Amino acid sequence: MKNKRSFIVHLIFWMLTAIVPIVGLFSHDLSAYDLSIKYGYFAVINLSIFYINYTLLIPLLVQDKKKYGLYILSIVLVIVIMAIIKTFLAAVNSDIILAHHIGSSQVPLYEELGSFALQSVFTSGFFIVVSALLKFAIDWVGNEKVQKDLVSEKREMELQFLKSQLNPHFLFNSLNNIYSLAYQKSDKTADAVLKLSEIMRYMIYESNDSWVSLNKEIDYVQSFIELQKLRFKDGAAVEFTVQGEIDNQRIVPLILISFVENAFKHGIANDPENPIKINIIANQKILHFSITNKKNQYNKDEMGGVGLNNVERRLQLLYPDRYKLNIVNSATHYTSELMLDI
Repeated sequence: MKNKRSFIVHLIFWMLTAIVPIVGLFSHDLSAYDLSIKYGYFAVINLSIFYINYTLLIPLLVQDKKKYGLYILSIVLVIVIMAIIKTFLAAVNSDIILAHHIGSSQVPLYEELGSFALQSVFTSGFFIVVSALLKFAIDWVGNEKVQKDLVSEKREMELQFLKSQLNPHFLFNSLNNIYSLAYQKSDKTADAVLKLSEIMRYMIYESNDSWVSLNKEIDYVQSFIELQKLRFKDGAAVEFTVQGEIDNQRIVPLILISFVENAFKHGIANDPENPIKINIIANQKILHFSITNKKNQYNKDEMGGVGLNNVERRLQLLYPDRYKLNIVNSATHYTSELMLDI
């Protein structure tokens, strides 16, 4: 892509540069030999000046070795040498290069050789300056793109790492719950394994996409809650309400589950007088998610942990300036409230 962009820029520049010679071709009746002398030789010299600076002097002396003094000396030598070559060609072919016809006069006027030499210096300097400007401009744009690609790649790698942390974290807790059911020889074990299978299918296949529909994410949260309820003899005390327009709004997958998992892990989930309260309100632009649970005073693990640190970092990366997260950690209850621009 970089080479293609550079080629197009060079092509446009040389097409614009060739306008004057092309006009000269149609305005003067010149032989093939005259054309090769007047335009062909000088085109080769100008191309040489341009690409000696572009491909050799700047990369070797400026970008690699930072020898600016030697670079200036080199371009002066290139300009002088090329001006001498042009002046020599003009002197040898004065009737073609230095002769100018004014109007219908058959007697040509000859340009002074010294004036032509000075003009050749300025022309050579022009191609040196333009080649330097194009080189630095194209390299700068290319470097900017590389930097953006590196930032994007780093961001994607970090997101994948965060996501890889989340899945084993959830799986570890769920397997512990199923192990407890199996150890108790509970009839709920088979249902728990089936529910976990459905959840893992979503995590492995659906959540591989960058975005999923909001209704699928909510279904996933509901399946998780149903799996957690199987842990308790009389089920878990959960008030789960969904309001508003829930359809095909897009959301980052697995962004809500850590809050729900955190509530079951650190809270009291089987107290009917203090149920876990989960509320989702959505329209086409805003998602409001809140969850409150009574704290388990016997659970000494720090509230939040890997799960919530993980989800907050994902929010920073995926919803920059598009989310508000408010966490209230009181003496008895823990509340998380999330607002997303979707």
